[in-house]
Amino acid sequence: MKKFRYVGGLAVLGAVWLGLTAFCWAKPADKVSESERRPLAEFPELSAQTVLSGDFMSGFEKYSLDQFPLRDSFRTLKSFNTFYVFSQKENNGIYIEDGYAAKLEYPLNEQSVLSAVDKFRRIYDLYLAETDAKVYISVVPDKGCFLARQNGYPSLDYEELFSLVRDNADFAEYIHIADRLEFSDYYRTDTHWRQEKIGDVAHYLAEAMGAGGLDGNYTVMTADVPFYGVYYGQSALPLGSERIKYLVNPTLEACTVYNAETGKTGGIYDFDKLAGRDPYEFFLSGSAPLLVIDNPLAATDRELVIFRDSFGSSLAPLLTEAYSKVTLIDTRYISTDLVGDYVKFDNQDILFIYSTLILNSSTVLK
Repeated sequence: MKKFRYVGGLAVLGAVWLGLTAFCWAKPADKVSESERRPLAEFPELSAQTVLSGDFMSGFEKYSLDQFPLRDSFRTLKSFNTFYVFSQKENNGIYIEDGYAAKLEYPLNEQSVLSAVDKFRRIYDLYLAETDAKVYISVVPDKGCFLARQNGYPSLDYEELFSLVRDNADFAEYIHIADRLEFSDYYRTDTHWRQEKIGDVAHYLAEAMGAGGLDGNYTVMTADVPFYGVYYGQSALPLGSERIKYLVNPTLEACTVYNAETGKTGGIYDFDKLAGRDPYEFFLSGSAPLLVIDNPLAATDRELVIFRDSFGSSLAPLLTEAYSKVTLIDTRYISTDLVGDYVKFDNQDILFIYSTLILNSSTVLK
């Protein structure tokens, strides 16, 4: 009887394994993981060369993991057990505190931060040194600044990161904003800060740049679709949805946004993006090499140029009230050497503002 149970158990396991294998081979390969917002591995090239070099097997291993049947369901099961059965504090580098999901970001990569500052200095030397431009620099802390060390997780040395930027960017005036933020200013399931929470940060930046002119008189609107941030997919947990809120006033409604890459002109907010893979792209249609915001209601002819990452998408609209023109340059997508082909620098305000996530992994900057 015992032998029969063993044989029966092995038969069941074998049948499950064969079924999953057949399912894996029969189903079409998925191109992307919607939950993780990344492309999935494709079937590797099969040739004598790739087999002998080992490239085929390593590629096939990645393909098998990415294309495994019911992959998202198994990821959720693993994550649930990790957090709630085995009481581990993180899964896939994601941890959850006070209802907010964040990603472990450590240790501080000092060389990366210094490299980023050097890249900003090169922009200054190429385009700004011989002009009347007034140059500023600021750092957007990621959510972990307010959640990691306070809850016992490995953490960046944020104060050291801020100091590295402040002390080495001698070509710019440093504007410190971390003390004006807290974890509730960020989305619960996403990396980014919430636009409706950063009006005071925008006001402070404008005042520090000598612009002023932000009265903060906005109406808060709520998008009518649920928002699941990037950490929703990466955590593989059934976290609750959120809503994107955005600010409107006559100035923002009158502004137009020109995208130099597409050649198209639109508004501050792109409602079509709310139904896309990353609804945060609702703000200024997402990341782009170069955008120009024109404010026809501006009281002055003052201009602002922002060198930025994705955090700038929701911040920049709040600064437009003080400027007739705001140019956004994302050096993750445009080479520094090409910037001068599109922007004439003269006497603008210049703001370098990047998140700690980018500064700690600055190889993405061109």
